[in-house]
Amino acid sequence: MFKPLLNLLLALSTIQYALAFVNAGPLFSRRQEVMSTTGTGTTSTKMSSVDDAASPAFSLDPTETAVVLIEYQNEFTTEGGALHDAVKDCMAATKTLENSKALVDAAREAGCTIIHVPISFDEGHGEISDNPYGILTGIKEGQIFKTGSWGAEICNIMKPSPGDLIASGKRGLCGFATTNLDFILRQNNCKNVILGGFLTNCCVESTMRSGYELGYRVYTLKDCCAATSIEGQNAAFEYTFGMFSIPKTSNEIVEALKAPIKA
Repeated sequence: MFKPLLNLLLALSTIQYALAFVNAGPLFSRRQEVMSTTGTGTTSTKMSSVDDAASPAFSLDPTETAVVLIEYQNEFTTEGGALHDAVKDCMAATKTLENSKALVDAAREAGCTIIHVPISFDEGHGEISDNPYGILTGIKEGQIFKTGSWGAEICNIMKPSPGDLIASGKRGLCGFATTNLDFILRQNNCKNVILGGFLTNCCVESTMRSGYELGYRVYTLKDCCAATSIEGQNAAFEYTFGMFSIPKTSNEIVEALKAPIKA
């Protein structure tokens, strides 16, 4: 039942990977080529992020920081989920769940706002057009992420804890578009948004772009996201995410939350 959706996701990931190299010109890329000579006299090319070039220490004020968790739901995260087979290799490569759990535990302890952003649809998926196209086609045809179903539940390892918040209303790709996420962030005085979840080059990227446009300082977690291919994952971080966010690892964010706040 879900094979057409899996094939579509894999195709979209492949297309994005190819386009990344076409579009990664010097005027738009946040990457720079650093030429270095090896000991054998040969020359190699290393792609280096402008933001990471000097890797300066930075700090984050937990009282102004939210960790926004996109779709850590059984359909993606857990064996038996409709989309698990599509993402499991990338999840294993990045240790998505292990790193996400460690990051969220540390962020809670530091005093950050934790916001879960699940997607769900009513019985029959009437919210989606009768003639959908793209990624929503497979979601409707497969009747996945149905409200109240096991597949739509947040997975056990990432279950909300007391004090966490759950944004409601997500029906499409962007975590802001149909939800109360912006309201929650502003009501909790959150200026920094740390993003992780599924899919790297779909809902995470859509949310990242909107957060950037809305004026938040967005950090995207390199090791707390997963796509339908490792190539798609890498392409997103190499060529796209640096334009609309500050890509960081979970360990870098944890250290920033512990660092003294700069005046």
